[in-house]
Amino acid sequence: MAENILEMKNIVKQFPGVLANDHVTFTVEKGEVHTLLGENGAGKSTLMNILYGLYSPTSGEIWLHGEKVDIHSPRVAIEHGIGMVHQHFMLIPALTVIENVVLGMAQNKQILDLDKAADEIVALAKKYNMKVEPYQMVENLTVGEQQRLEILKALYRGADLLILDEPTAVLTPQEVDELFKMIRLLTSEGHTVIFISHKLNEVMTISNRITVLRGGKSCETVLKGNTDKHQLAKLMVGREIDLQRVEGLPDLGEIVLEMKKVECMSDKGVKALKGLSLEVRKGEILGIAGVDGNGQDEMLECISGLRKVTSGTITIAGTDSTNEHPRNILARGVAHIPADRHKRGMISQMSIKENLMLIDYYKEPFSKNHLLDWKVIEDASKRMVKAFNVKTPSIETMGGSLSGGNQQKMVLARELDRDPEFLIAAHPVRGLDIGATEYVRERLLEERKKGAGILLVSTELEEIMTLSDRIAVIYEGEIMGVVDVYDATVAELGLMMAGSRKVELDATTY
Repeated sequence: MAENILEMKNIVKQFPGVLANDHVTFTVEKGEVHTLLGENGAGKSTLMNILYGLYSPTSGEIWLHGEKVDIHSPRVAIEHGIGMVHQHFMLIPALTVIENVVLGMAQNKQILDLDKAADEIVALAKKYNMKVEPYQMVENLTVGEQQRLEILKALYRGADLLILDEPTAVLTPQEVDELFKMIRLLTSEGHTVIFISHKLNEVMTISNRITVLRGGKSCETVLKGNTDKHQLAKLMVGREIDLQRVEGLPDLGEIVLEMKKVECMSDKGVKALKGLSLEVRKGEILGIAGVDGNGQDEMLECISGLRKVTSGTITIAGTDSTNEHPRNILARGVAHIPADRHKRGMISQMSIKENLMLIDYYKEPFSKNHLLDWKVIEDASKRMVKAFNVKTPSIETMGGSLSGGNQQKMVLARELDRDPEFLIAAHPVRGLDIGATEYVRERLLEERKKGAGILLVSTELEEIMTLSDRIAVIYEGEIMGVVDVYDATVAELGLMMAGSRKVELDATTY
């Protein structure tokens, strides 16, 4: 029988107005990969932040190796052999690799022996089939290299139990494979891994056991071999969820977006787009795949008139829209679901009815002779709230008081109610639970069926492959290639996401 090295018993964590963990019991066996699975807000990260000493539980007990422990700080957690790699890395870019590794260690002396530590970290990296340059600046590392450094740092500090919080969020498929190889090697040597995730494919690939949290409570713990994605999705949400790709070829119409050799500068004054060309037709979804930060945001800002194009042209619905005013672009039948709904999609201090009028408030029938017709606005708002299932007591409710899913539905209601010919959907389900995600995807497919051309930007490859008809891969401001979804493979897309051009891949065997 496997040894339980960790028991969290009846953990309660109460924040003001929110019960994040509600009597959660969670046990972990030595040498396993135990996944904590749940929707955003289910309490996964809160539970692990308690284990790592970042939060104190309101009530409940933690037992390690059969002894009750009080973990009131990360330093205490590290002393107990617990390491945590956060979703947002805790590295200092301006320091070297080895300086980040030794920073804050209790055994540091007044004069650091960095050379000795460097030799030790290189040897540790080699043991796990990694290369590390100890004196390289962290700011020059790739995202995957930074993540592996975080894992090495935890191991160097003596971690036997490693917590990985959404570790694949910013990795290419190939980097995910490398991470999983490392995890398997760690567990084969007796280390234990707690893997926090909401991605069902990855959970079924790497886990030994899976504990599902829903609404702050632990629902069930299952062996990977005794479950499947559909059962896990049902446990996460509490009802059946359709995870299948909608089959069927698109009914293509005329081109609604054409970008020809578009270039622009980033906020840092460097070239963000480098001769980018693509097109979207009515009745199709073109997915843009790529690791975050490769020019996706700048591309969307150029299309919507929020960033100046330095060269090239953008044509929308047959009209040159290069460097046009955003209002003129929206008037051409364009709708925009922005990546950051709080920054560009809504105003938290405004009511739902005011948020629903943000685009067309100055037009009839909502406005006559420069005066708002509140009766018409209220009727239209009630209709949209009902049609898009926005859960709210009233259209007078402040937008910022809605849940994330209902805020996104509010933005969708405003944008899709305008019957767009061309829809920009940037990370449309980011931060949403699986139920709200299913709803948003259904609405996008509905718009496609009605004949809209949709540009879908997401860092979630599974989402891109589920919804898109064609997939374009962006890397450092350039399109590496465009493939039909039925011809696409994760391996090919992953290589393009890492900088290989499709024409090069077609000429080689991989």
